Amino acid sequence: PSVTSNEEQTEGQRSTLQCSTPYVCPGGDIVLRWEGYDPRVSEVSDRVQLDTSWVSHQVNLTSSLSWKDHSKKLLCEVSDGSKRASTEVVLRVRHTPKDVQVSLSPSSGNIGVGDTVTLSCQVGSSHPPVSGYHWYKDGVAVGTERVLALRGVRREDHGRYHCEAQNALGAGVSPPVTLRVFSAEISASPAAEVLEGTATTLSCDVPGREGHTEELTYTWYKNSAWLKEGPAHTLLFPAVAAGDAGYYSCQVTNSQGSDTAQAISLSVTYPPRIPTLTLFQETQGGRLVIVRCTVDSHPPATLAIDHDGAVLATSGAQVALGQRLGVTASRNSLRLEIRDVGPGDSGKYGCTASNVHGNASATKVLVTRATELRIQPSAEVPEGTAVTLTCVGTGDTAEEPLYTWYRNSRRLQESSSPTLEFPSIRGDDAGAFQCEVRSRNGSDTSEAVPLRVLYPPRKPALSSFLQTRGGRLGIIQCSVESDPESNLTLRRGDDVVACSQGCPQATDPRVHVTRSYNSLKVEIQDVVVEDEGIYVCHAGNSQGSASATVDFQA
Repeated sequence: PSVTSNEEQTEGQRSTLQCSTPYVCPGGDIVLRWEGYDPRVSEVSDRVQLDTSWVSHQVNLTSSLSWKDHSKKLLCEVSDGSKRASTEVVLRVRHTPKDVQVSLSPSSGNIGVGDTVTLSCQVGSSHPPVSGYHWYKDGVAVGTERVLALRGVRREDHGRYHCEAQNALGAGVSPPVTLRVFSAEISASPAAEVLEGTATTLSCDVPGREGHTEELTYTWYKNSAWLKEGPAHTLLFPAVAAGDAGYYSCQVTNSQGSDTAQAISLSVTYPPRIPTLTLFQETQGGRLVIVRCTVDSHPPATLAIDHDGAVLATSGAQVALGQRLGVTASRNSLRLEIRDVGPGDSGKYGCTASNVHGNASATKVLVTRATELRIQPSAEVPEGTAVTLTCVGTGDTAEEPLYTWYRNSRRLQESSSPTLEFPSIRGDDAGAFQCEVRSRNGSDTSEAVPLRVLYPPRKPALSSFLQTRGGRLGIIQCSVESDPESNLTLRRGDDVVACSQGCPQATDPRVHVTRSYNSLKVEIQDVVVEDEGIYVCHAGNSQGSASATVDFQA
């Protein structure tokens, strides 16, 4: 048989294929038919022409072809009993790209920040061939190649991707595929610095957390110490307290592995607490009163000391000082010295502390004493010096008075001797001393007299903390005990990393230095291998020096 048809058909359009023979056998067993078509969408008609102009037998197959019929084979067959002859037709159906799918690699396991991911646009069938590709992420165009390669994946790459394949007839669109980037990150609400008492929430999230079908486990840490573990991705503080401040991190775990978020610093601000106000009356080299005020607050408070309402000193703006007054101010601390004390210096002394969140105050009454405590050779001596404290009172000379000694308001001893001796004074012996004289006439107690013992730095306490996820945050902290305050210097090899005073600011933008009394903290962001090594903390003051080392490993 012979077959007549168009070389190509178009999907959805009805097309007719003709199968014919140039002969007709009336009354015979010859059969002409089509094989391989779908009768549900096809119609077959039979036509016989037998006249003087032409003889033929024709079977027409009319069908609505789909893309799945492309490359399909049909047979036009003529048979006479067991004898058969046939002609094959291969259908060429023009259609837009079909069965478009996205293939994601890797197809299993967690995809983390920094990984490489490829998305391939795969087409099941297209005639004519595919001429172009377009990629979309969450509806936004992101590429035009068949393979979309993401090298160094970021959290922002998380989303729903689909591709379009185009040919001359149109485009085929794939179903969307979700690229899940498993990367933990902590956020603070309403902020990472909040006022005490504020309801605060720390959230540990991985992109698309709500869409995860499997349960995630969250492990929380504060200052690298374990806090809690469970399915909750939030850490709630209904009314955050000052003690809640610190570095928080979390680890998110699923069946494929885990990821640890970079630590976040939660800072809690609060108004000043009730200040601590101390009054010392000293008799060394002339009468001296020391008024010292300290307070706990964040941010630091401005302190003011007044006498019966008249301001004598502040830690902020300068005030006019008399010749008898001396002021020393530091963070949340104010010290006022009043020399040549007389009766007019008695009265009520107050200290007021204020910051942006509020203020607080404390008062104490100073009464100048008849009993005096004298320190020889000085009220400020180096460690190891022989020191003698003498109590000079107004007791009844007709009898031997009793002397009771106190240090920092705690009873030390009682005797008939007016002296307290330290053959070799130690740093631990420093404090505020008082003596009480008792006789038949009554008793009187001296003002507290501070004895300051200068000593060299003890061995520094040097510690390090490393954020485990990629070594992103390293903290090295050095603190020391000494009097006077030590200058702390942190070195790695011959390089000075930081110091508490007298050295330039760190040039590396990754390094942040925090300085406080006898303490030095260095934070290194995005720790790299070159940051590893032996770090030495050297502490020195006028009395001597000491050092300690730590091996910092990334």
